[in-house]
Amino acid sequence: MGILHAVSASLLDRDGLRERIGVELAAFLAERAAELAEISADLGSVATTIRDFVLDGGKRLRPAFGYWGWRGAGGTATSDAAVVRAVAALELVHAGALIHDDVMDGSATRRGAASVHERFADLHRSSAWTGAPAGFGRAAAILLGDLTLVWADEMLASARLSIESVGRARPAYDAMRTEVMAGQYLDVLAQAQPSVTASQALRVARYKSAKYTVERPLHLGGLLHGCSTALLDCYSAYGVPVGEAFQLRDDLLGVYGDPGVTGKPAGDDLREGKRTALIALALEHGSNSEVAVVQRLLGDPLLDDAGVATLRAAIDDSGAPARVEALITERLDRGVVALAGGQVEPVAAAVLAGLAEMSATRHA
Repeated sequence: MGILHAVSASLLDRDGLRERIGVELAAFLAERAAELAEISADLGSVATTIRDFVLDGGKRLRPAFGYWGWRGAGGTATSDAAVVRAVAALELVHAGALIHDDVMDGSATRRGAASVHERFADLHRSSAWTGAPAGFGRAAAILLGDLTLVWADEMLASARLSIESVGRARPAYDAMRTEVMAGQYLDVLAQAQPSVTASQALRVARYKSAKYTVERPLHLGGLLHGCSTALLDCYSAYGVPVGEAFQLRDDLLGVYGDPGVTGKPAGDDLREGKRTALIALALEHGSNSEVAVVQRLLGDPLLDDAGVATLRAAIDDSGAPARVEALITERLDRGVVALAGGQVEPVAAAVLAGLAEMSATRHA
């Protein structure tokens, strides 16, 4: 394990948080599996797939931001059991979004394993059912994503918290869900348009990822404790730029990441034609020949390794990766400065500063 990964693990495991979130998720999903089994034995594959998808991977980053948002508002480790269950619901929101995202992108893998729609397409084939396996897989994945989002609401409501605390936090939770769906649509729209500016791509990053990864989980945790408006403002000033840095790093990993670490095939974002800030900056600042290469090869689903290498070289030569790195650094610095200037409990502030660094510099 590298130094960065060791630091990341220690932050996410602080106070046993990652393991405790996993325990809460496993218990909750076991209860839901029993409910599905009462409806029909045919739903066993649904329960098993959601359980495996949620429990077999993921950093639990969004629940971590939710938890430390609560601690930053004055929550203590001696009274956090119900809060851990509440913020674990954020992992189900994330799972639902990923399942749907893979359908929209046509991604065959997620976290080094088959994506949900591919698993159900394989189930269709192995069962020799009638109809198209791919269509069945997509339909099943849409339904599983929806079910996971429904269960997220149920998990939040089932946490042993007062009606008043959940009522305070609910608007932030609802806003988060609206924002991520809006961001997803803006992302789909960007792929359909002939050109997207860097500012448009950054707006997609803000709503598709940044706000629901960092800012809104912090708000949820803070409001569960009953934090001040000033602390919410601090969490926004920290969370939005740090969340954008997270997504910008994700954009780089989608093009340059090691498949053995990211769990996604090399060049998948290029084959899918994702109009990220990286691509927008390459088109805005590249030479005529570099722009021509990007326009010709981006979005070709049959792009081979040589084509990926050619496209990467054009993006490199445009200077776009260095510009994205500069954007990441600027946002990370801005977020950390805002955090230091707020009234965040010291232990939580230190963890949040570390999580910001991890989010912006991770390798997966």
